[in-house]
Amino acid sequence: MPDNKSVAVYWTIIGLLLLTIAGLVLKFVVLGTTQTAVDGRQAIILEPSERAIVLNEMRQFLAGVQGMLDAADRGDAAAIAKIARPLGMAAAHNVPAGLAAKLPLEFKSLGHSVHGDFDRIAMDAEAMSDVRLSLRQLSGAMKTCVACHATYQITAAAASAR
Repeated sequence: MPDNKSVAVYWTIIGLLLLTIAGLVLKFVVLGTTQTAVDGRQAIILEPSERAIVLNEMRQFLAGVQGMLDAADRGDAAAIAKIARPLGMAAAHNVPAGLAAKLPLEFKSLGHSVHGDFDRIAMDAEAMSDVRLSLRQLSGAMKTCVACHATYQITAAAASAR
């Protein structure tokens, strides 16, 4: 049976490991890699290739929104669903883990919310064929996009900082 001194050492080691894990979770899951930008938004610092991934996803969202608006103008709920479906949560799983670790928790939450919005738009458009409902849902998703863009910018890491 271990003596009291050994038990104290074990608990100290366990405590230090837990603090280290908590610090890593805070840094990589909650805070991400950010700094305050000149315009007051949070600049998320990414490698150029990671920045390209995030910006490409945003362009896909924007192209999808344009396509859904065009489909809504034609009264085509099936086309809205077809456009919204690939922008849903299935697309969120394509982000590399290393990139996700650099993103602040709130940014990830906003992104997941938008992906979920596109899933709902697709499901409801298929189930109800109500273009006006799709437009209201799309408006809600766009509010999240605007809030995210008002809070964050995506910045490439400087070559000298590496």
